[in-house]
Amino acid sequence: MEFLLALPRLKKQVITALVDAVCLPITFILAIWMRYDTFNLALFSQYFWLIIAVPLVAIPIFIRIGLYHAVIRYIDQKIIGVVLLGVTLSVLSLAFIGIMTHVIAPSRAVFGIYWAGALLYVGASRFLARAYLVGVDRNEVAIKIAIYGAGKAGAQLATALRGSDEYACVAFIDDNKSLHGSSIAGIRVSAADSLHELIQRHDIKEIMLAMPAISKVRQKQVLDQLEAYKLRIKVMPSIKSLVNGELRVQDIRDVEIEDLLGRDAVEPDARLLTICITGKRVMVTGAGGSIGSELCRQILSQRPDQLVLLEMSEYALYAIEQELSALRQSWQINCDIIPFLGSIHDAAKLDKIFRSYQINTVYHAAAYKHVPLVEHNPIEGIRNNVFGTLQLAQAAMAAQVNHFVLISTDKAVRPTNVMGATKRLAELILQACARRQNATRFCMVRFGNVLGSSGSVVPLFRKQIMQGGPITLTHPEITRYFMTIPEAAQLVLQAGAMGEGGDVFVLDMGEPVRIIDLARRMVHLCGLEVKSETSPEGTIEIHHVGLRPGEKLYEELLIGDNVEGTSHPLIMRAQEAEIAWDVLQHSLQQLDAACSAFDHQQVRTLLQQLVTEYEPQCGIEDFIWQADSSAARPAPAPASVLH
Repeated sequence: MEFLLALPRLKKQVITALVDAVCLPITFILAIWMRYDTFNLALFSQYFWLIIAVPLVAIPIFIRIGLYHAVIRYIDQKIIGVVLLGVTLSVLSLAFIGIMTHVIAPSRAVFGIYWAGALLYVGASRFLARAYLVGVDRNEVAIKIAIYGAGKAGAQLATALRGSDEYACVAFIDDNKSLHGSSIAGIRVSAADSLHELIQRHDIKEIMLAMPAISKVRQKQVLDQLEAYKLRIKVMPSIKSLVNGELRVQDIRDVEIEDLLGRDAVEPDARLLTICITGKRVMVTGAGGSIGSELCRQILSQRPDQLVLLEMSEYALYAIEQELSALRQSWQINCDIIPFLGSIHDAAKLDKIFRSYQINTVYHAAAYKHVPLVEHNPIEGIRNNVFGTLQLAQAAMAAQVNHFVLISTDKAVRPTNVMGATKRLAELILQACARRQNATRFCMVRFGNVLGSSGSVVPLFRKQIMQGGPITLTHPEITRYFMTIPEAAQLVLQAGAMGEGGDVFVLDMGEPVRIIDLARRMVHLCGLEVKSETSPEGTIEIHHVGLRPGEKLYEELLIGDNVEGTSHPLIMRAQEAEIAWDVLQHSLQQLDAACSAFDHQQVRTLLQQLVTEYEPQCGIEDFIWQADSSAARPAPAPASVLH
């Protein structure tokens, strides 16, 4: 068999034709025998010339219709039509020859039986050869997998995998007792509690989850159950998301961390989504960032009149502008997309943009938000997050923008770092602006970490796992709130429409997650094991590197307990302390002067006065300040040469 498989394709076609040249006459002889129920040699001699004619007629027809051009390894049900056509034409031609030559008076039943037998032989021989060849390939390289879910989606997944050389499905798992013991596509359905035995028997390496219609809560329960087996888990996408409704092997994805949150999405309020966007002129700052870009996508879907993008990074602006232009064409939306390369510090440019384009709504996502970097560069963090927000707010008020929404963070609550303090100060600035006038409605939306954002631990952990470890974790007890980027952006748009002026909205982030548990689950769901004292055979180590400057163990979403619900179940309104503009303005002038003088001690003092909850966790980490402090220290006295 190895010799045959190694032959050139033309020789394989010749061998196939020769086999048909032998088997088709035998099929015709069997048809004669079945018709007359005898092996009478005299009878067979009457059909001798027709028996000789069978391959001479059939083989050229099969060649002409392309039957021998089909690659046996990759044939599918479409070849049945080719076989039916070829066999039918060959039988009709053979019958015509028999009648026209008057050699005998052939029975029509003989041709009918031969037609059915030839169909069975030609079709079955191809599919049996295909099954053998696919089986050989799979036995060599295919990964043994089990499909969890024996419903319609599971059957579709098994069909898609049948044509793949990469995977071989050896078992179905389902919770429905009525399916246990049955067979789907030749594969037995078993109960979940027999999975351990199946893994041992079939050497299963991966499990594919084929239950696209179940809730996120139920999916998390199944994943929790499967995690104990330390197998790689993959998930079938929803039927809706498949192109033309057909599943391809490349559509199957690894389990993402959002699958582990166990949160079912709440249907958005269509009215809230449209209030500030549909038919309006909308501006997004930081449009190329993780949150900003998702805001742009969802804003575009609500059909604004204009979408103005403001971004400092040239590449990020180019990328989001190209993506939005493609989406606009795909969705057939009539919306002007206007990209601006610039900074929120440029007051003159902001004023020109607002007045020239008569902006109705601003979503302010531009910020420096990487905690350690801002801790090492506090003045830049203050200039961008505080004074940049102030410049943007003043330009919006001057142009009488209707709505202004600040994307804030849970790190603004009782901050221990400069980044959190600057975001809390930005909130206080917008609250003060809201009390000064009534034309622009300012509000803030505060939420925690978003999965997959720049600086998120999830892509870092995934990269470290793919590299074989180790995973670097700051502290074993550190916890964070998590939310997906699309869900956060959608809630921001809805919360912004609720703003009455100076509102601080807080998103329901669910339950906090221990980062070490997150890391372990990511390892387990990749089919690997964490190396520890109890599992010395594990391949991925977790190293604790200590908290970074300004980093907190726990994040909070509320400063106090004064919170009330809104019309949306995942959006709350917080009532928190404010600072009057007259007081705030004077302190901001002092802070600006301290930043210009690089007076880091004064900067920290003023930040603590303005944000009374700010309790720095570490000393001043600014690189320039540390370098100057080291230079100012007296040189150590030389060591004495006397003993």
